[in-house]
Amino acid sequence: MGKQQILIVDDEEVNRMILGGIFEDDYEVLEAENGQDANDLIAANENIVLILLDVVMPVLNGFGVLEYMQQHDLLEKIPVILITGETVIDSDDQAYSYGVADVMHKPFYPHIVERRAKNIIELYQNKHNMEERLKEQELEIRTQEKKIRENNEFMIDALSSVVEFRSLETGEHVRRIKYFTRIMLKYLMKYFPKYGLTPTQVDEIARASALHDIGKIGISDAILLKPGKLTPEEFEVMKTHTTIGCEILEKFRENQTDEFYKYCYEICRYHHERWDGKGYPDQLVGDEIPISAHIVAIADVYDALVSPRVYKSPYANNIAYDMIMNGECGQFSPDVLECFALAKEDFFNIVEVIKMFSFS
Repeated sequence: MGKQQILIVDDEEVNRMILGGIFEDDYEVLEAENGQDANDLIAANENIVLILLDVVMPVLNGFGVLEYMQQHDLLEKIPVILITGETVIDSDDQAYSYGVADVMHKPFYPHIVERRAKNIIELYQNKHNMEERLKEQELEIRTQEKKIRENNEFMIDALSSVVEFRSLETGEHVRRIKYFTRIMLKYLMKYFPKYGLTPTQVDEIARASALHDIGKIGISDAILLKPGKLTPEEFEVMKTHTTIGCEILEKFRENQTDEFYKYCYEICRYHHERWDGKGYPDQLVGDEIPISAHIVAIADVYDALVSPRVYKSPYANNIAYDMIMNGECGQFSPDVLECFALAKEDFFNIVEVIKMFSFS
């Protein structure tokens, strides 16, 4: 980077000479005798740290220079001291409306110009340095957040895999639930703005969906792996995986953001609740069910229907879809069902792609 530059813009040579003499020892001094020449110099030089700008000039006046700088977003980067004649009416107010750093009136005193100029240069450079440090800190924070997120993702997948391993599943159930959940949420965000979902929330809910069945770690093998239909007593035990999961999540709460923990808790506890109140564990009704849990619920039911289990063979995609839409697998909200209908082809495609490959 070359020597710092000060641009002096004044149609009177004597003024340029006086001002130039103040700064020539410490800066490279550029001179322009009208606004158009000043704009050309501004465009051609990158090291200008201050502009001393006259108002009344031929070709293009000082406000024309300010207009040019405003159009090119330069007034925040390069400070301007406007030097006006006493006969210029309302120039101060107009100049400050552009965002100039200072206004001085002719005749000026060199030592005052020098002091103000150096203070302003220092102020702007400190501001610039602070902005650069803030950008660096923001980048560091984003890098740290990315690393924490990746570590969290690993832990989530690891915990989820433990459940799948115990359930003797292929290891892809959790991944499919995340796919299905994300797809549903994107349709919900697009077509149902009343829920106020943001892309960040969509991402957090999709990640949280992986922990929906974490409570099954606390269910005995005799019940979890039973190939036949569970007895009423066994089913009551199985239902406790929702509350067991919340107890497990509580142990990890301090390592998560409040919002992410909320989604994990909602999904873990309420993904078996149903719109008509016939779900479990709390028999929530209608909008009492958090939308995060309701979305994961339909994704979980669909995946259970189209996937092989120890107690059943998989259903075809269209049959599984019809069973859910017809209420054969419990009642879901009209909004969630509409999103499911919109996502139908996406769901079918995911299942078909998975069938083409071995993920074991």
